[in-house]
Amino acid sequence: MPRNRRISAAAIAAAAISLLATSCVGATEDGASDDPNAKTTLTFWHGWSAPSEVEAIAANVKAFEKAHPNIKVKVVKGLTDDKINQALRAGGSNAPDVVSSFTTDNVGRFCSSNAFADLKPFLDKAKIDPAKTFLPQMAKYTEHNGKRCAVPLLGDAYGLYYNKDAFKEAGITEPPKTLSEFDKVVKKLTKTKGDGFERLGFMPSYLGYETTVEHYGSQFGVQYLDGAGKSNTAKDPAVKNMLKWQKNLVDDLGGAAKLNKFRTSLGDEWGPKHPFHTGQVAMQLDGEWRGKMAADAGLDFEVGAAPFPVPDDQVEDYGKGYLSGTILGIANTSAKKNAAWELVKYLSTDTEAVVSFANAIHNVPSTQEAIKSPKLNSDPVYRTFVDIAQHPKSSHAPSSVNGGAFLLTLQDYALKYEKGAEKDIDALLKKNDQQVDKDNEQAG
Repeated sequence: MPRNRRISAAAIAAAAISLLATSCVGATEDGASDDPNAKTTLTFWHGWSAPSEVEAIAANVKAFEKAHPNIKVKVVKGLTDDKINQALRAGGSNAPDVVSSFTTDNVGRFCSSNAFADLKPFLDKAKIDPAKTFLPQMAKYTEHNGKRCAVPLLGDAYGLYYNKDAFKEAGITEPPKTLSEFDKVVKKLTKTKGDGFERLGFMPSYLGYETTVEHYGSQFGVQYLDGAGKSNTAKDPAVKNMLKWQKNLVDDLGGAAKLNKFRTSLGDEWGPKHPFHTGQVAMQLDGEWRGKMAADAGLDFEVGAAPFPVPDDQVEDYGKGYLSGTILGIANTSAKKNAAWELVKYLSTDTEAVVSFANAIHNVPSTQEAIKSPKLNSDPVYRTFVDIAQHPKSSHAPSSVNGGAFLLTLQDYALKYEKGAEKDIDALLKKNDQQVDKDNEQAG
């Protein structure tokens, strides 16, 4: 499953300010003095809750305990970031030693607030070079301003799923590579019914599943922040191009209101009635997990996967996509950092552990060795996303002290533009920059 959930920009900004204002108070120094060979018990908090996911991480923890008989691990499952943040602020005997978070965008907060310990001393001692051990972009999104307080634990890559039967019926022989080709395919696959749709070629609305500014932005090469950390959307032509492309496609399909009416009739994103599963949407922007969910749903059509198209003037970069993933760190309040590091190192760098976990929960491996392993799932749909993860131009949004609030703020403005509530795109992006800079300043 994907590792990010959408909440309002105001809520995420408030959470960021709260975390940064309080987590530093309870933080200890990064230095570790415990004996990793002594008998001890670690507390490991994670967010996985589906039975297969919980079973998979439990198997890796059991293998770790076998390799480290002096360390026992108390695993607490299904933790949200809100609960994790509260525990990191409070510390105490019930707080976690090792934490995994699905919210990749929180790295900037965890690092700048010292909620997570600096991992550089541990990595250096173990002679682990993150740039050589992990996939480049995953190594990049687990540090902030040169400080590495997290490591990746599997990743997500985003691409285009398509209904091969619908393609064949429409005479489309291959997935589109450029956005102009994509727009034509979307319209060709769309079937209207009354004042709505029988089938939509693609749901481009920002209210749709996974159709967010950051997922589109990776294809355009958007530079959200400048070198000084200031919001850059009014100055980056890629942002305007992205908003105009999306708005034009929305309008060509009948407008925001018509699309939203159809959207509200669609099934749940995580259930068997997902609109791609039911054939109500012929193409879907999604991550590698969707392939397994589609297979489990027993669809009556063949599923194809490809990289999401790129702007026509960037066709040489076709194959790239948006990346994110689970992050793993050590709570700075932990008195067992050396032992905790042994668990972090095993889960994130042991090739057997990474491959088995990736296969079990259908995520992309985060290490160079694991992604080359002959034991890795060979399903061609899944492998499309493995290739996207390795593309040199695949990317994640930059880290920020305010987490992903700047992305949600831009999405709020983009939705206003999509609906026609804001018509002056230059003025809109200037307002976005002002709001993002104000929020970041408040967050520290």
